[in-house]
Amino acid sequence: MNTLNINNVSLVYNNGHQALHAINLDINNGIFGLLGPNGAGKSSLMKTLVGLQKPTQGQIFFNGTDVVKNPLEIQKQLGFLPQYFGVYPKVSAYNLLQHLAKLKGIHDKKKRHEQIMNLLDKVNLIDAKNKEVHTFSGGMKQRFGVAQALLGDPKIVIVDEPTAGLDPEERNRFNALLSEIGEDIIILLSTHLVEDVRNLCSNMAIIKQGTIVAQGNPTQFIEALQGKLWQKATSKNELLKLDQNHNIISKQFIERAMHVTVLSDVCPTEFIPVTPNLEHAYFTYLNSAT
Repeated sequence: MNTLNINNVSLVYNNGHQALHAINLDINNGIFGLLGPNGAGKSSLMKTLVGLQKPTQGQIFFNGTDVVKNPLEIQKQLGFLPQYFGVYPKVSAYNLLQHLAKLKGIHDKKKRHEQIMNLLDKVNLIDAKNKEVHTFSGGMKQRFGVAQALLGDPKIVIVDEPTAGLDPEERNRFNALLSEIGEDIIILLSTHLVEDVRNLCSNMAIIKQGTIVAQGNPTQFIEALQGKLWQKATSKNELLKLDQNHNIISKQFIERAMHVTVLSDVCPTEFIPVTPNLEHAYFTYLNSAT
């Protein structure tokens, strides 16, 4: 069992901006979702975890090793799947993995070949191994990204906004792949997409303005809102009055009409009950947590 322990981690940049405020998280094998809007501090936390920057205060332990003092201890066991890879060179999938494997220190030619072929099979790219990666579809590029992240048998993989731009079929295929590999290692999924967390994660945290405002099991978040959400269609003129008198957690257009969802222990006049989902929980914390 792999363990990542983040204890009271804060980060203040040189310009005085505090990006992280006393973060505490304990993460074990499986897929852990870090959910928050753009600018919430997700990237700052990821960079701090992997040793690209030191926290201003706090401790980070990976499998018992202090990785603030010894960042190489996590870096050599780390796989990383960024949101965008940038421009791929005009080289085949197999040859690019060969190059990346050498950079990761896999020097034995036979072991390197076996690992690359196993990974290409795992991500269903064996038939495309001789194709240039820059010609791949978005879904194929993401699956190639998983293969490169898994080179060297990492014990922790950080995945940043993994399904952005994928069509529904590619998203489902990619999620199934992440779910499979997440059984024996830690996968830290950083995203602003509630759907990714709902589909993949058994544990999660919501980050807002550098602070963890909630953490736990997605199902628990949803159950906590049972019998407390109410919705109605409204006009622009009525919206201001509702905003003043109710705790509105979300506003959305449904069939061209504005619908508001409010949080209340009792049903307001003219509202109807709503079955809560993880998106409701997310917006509840974003809109009400301080």
